[in-house]
Amino acid sequence: QVQLVESGGGLVQAGGSLRLSCAASGRAFSTYAVGWFRQIPGKTREVVARISRSASTTYYAASVKGRFTISRDDASDTVYLQMNSLEPEDTAVYSCAAGTFSSMRRTYDWNFWGQGTQVTVSS
Repeated sequence: QVQLVESGGGLVQAGGSLRLSCAASGRAFSTYAVGWFRQIPGKTREVVARISRSASTTYYAASVKGRFTISRDDASDTVYLQMNSLEPEDTAVYSCAAGTFSSMRRTYDWNFWGQGTQVTVSS
């Protein structure tokens, strides 16, 4: 089992920055890929960024590429999402998840989720 706790959300003006943290406890966090997701009320949850278990590969949604950076520190079992040049459209609840990649189905299984943290960007 892995428990995830997000922090770092808040209210920021457009153009500002926030750094979200996803702190893990439990077993073998370093063996999991980690994703950051966001959900806007009334819309489908979307993956914002993802980092592999070795941190060798990352993925960013087109809407955040060049503005957000995902990183991980396995020594402290924490994954970060640095968010720069924030826009009102980035307002959402951000959650992190840990999971594994199914080579058979070519997709990730997100097994563990945090509770989410609110990010609000004012114009």
